Amino acid sequence: MSSSPALSLRGSRLALLVVGLCWLAVLFDGLDMFIYGSVLPHMLAEKALGITPDQAGDLGSYATFGMLVGALTAGTVADRIGRKKLMVACVTLFSLASALCAVAGSVAVFGLGRTLAGVGLGGLLPTAISMVSDYAPRGRGALTIGMLMTAHHAGGILSAYVALWVVEPLGWRAAFWICVLPLLFAGVLLKFLPESLSFLAAKGRTEEAAELAARYGVEAPAAPTGRPAAERWASLANLFRGGRWTQTLLYWIASFGGLLLVYGVATWLPTLMRSQGYELGSALTFVVLFNLGGIVGMLVAGRAADRFGAPRISSIWFALTAAGVFLLSVHMPLALTFVVVFLTGVFLNSAQTMIYATVSIATPPGDRATAVGWTSGMGRFGAVFGPWLGGQLLAANKGDWGFTAFALAGVVSMVFIGIAALRAARQQARHDSGQELVGAH
Repeated sequence: MSSSPALSLRGSRLALLVVGLCWLAVLFDGLDMFIYGSVLPHMLAEKALGITPDQAGDLGSYATFGMLVGALTAGTVADRIGRKKLMVACVTLFSLASALCAVAGSVAVFGLGRTLAGVGLGGLLPTAISMVSDYAPRGRGALTIGMLMTAHHAGGILSAYVALWVVEPLGWRAAFWICVLPLLFAGVLLKFLPESLSFLAAKGRTEEAAELAARYGVEAPAAPTGRPAAERWASLANLFRGGRWTQTLLYWIASFGGLLLVYGVATWLPTLMRSQGYELGSALTFVVLFNLGGIVGMLVAGRAADRFGAPRISSIWFALTAAGVFLLSVHMPLALTFVVVFLTGVFLNSAQTMIYATVSIATPPGDRATAVGWTSGMGRFGAVFGPWLGGQLLAANKGDWGFTAFALAGVVSMVFIGIAALRAARQQARHDSGQELVGAH
């Protein structure tokens, strides 16, 4: 039965509302994530809080460790309290944690603030991806997720301008005070963001789901069959049933290498470029170009993934990323370096996001938040290791080796997501062959 034009129009408005609110939440997520890397060259130059390069790497790892905790628990918590409430809690947490960083009088307190901020950041992203997946137009799942992730890189661009305009006249603490402002947005989410319809259906709250669907003129989801999504650890166990364990592990390893690369570069790009002789303004310009490339890459990769498959695009993108990151270790003219940084941003950030898109699209709605959260969470081990590795190399005066190490991580992700793509293609071919045999009989 086809939907009426009025129903489709109101459903489109609901999708825009959800994606728009999630986009703004992820924008603030990106600002808070990238602000540390953007102000780090200034903090090291000023010896703020007595930070040394190896301590700076540790502090970057504290935030990504917090993100690991947030990502691993996001799916389970979201399945219990709802995705809307979890998003509000995450925005509130990372905003208040930034206030703790702003008033920190020691490295320990600053590290605590970054760890708590990481918990909020890690919980927000997989939850927002699951939310927009619920409301994405049919056949446009990867593109919608790619559009959402442009917000993360818009936040990275914003962080560079905050560092340029605020840090020099007012100091590094002012940058973290700006990161407290998203606290006001938590109230907006609480008031206007609808709850996930699939969550309501999975919890058995069918009347509430039907009422919400009627209010926005969309079709209510069918009641789930099989084991309840709220059953403890059931969603996680589902990721390993029916031969899915191999694909799950492949995605986890690819995510490890991808996030090592993403957060290693995000934390150390301005500092590594400055160590090669670029001034602070030029180093922060690299951050802007890197994230502009990320925005372009999300839109291009999303459309390409919807057409050719997210695993295939992710594998190709990681190969191009590894080449671009390695080239950054070679001294080139400034204009050429700008081009390489931009293209690296195009491929790097969207390569990792296409892993999430693959997992989100391939997973049933009841398990989706857990699947994305754990894929992101396993990758966070790489995210913890990346900033630490960069700090150790810089402390040993081997900063140029940082780019080589990060490029090797890209090769690892290319290999494992490529294997996952080949396995998926073979399984689909066997499925299609079986369907043909059934049809013949």
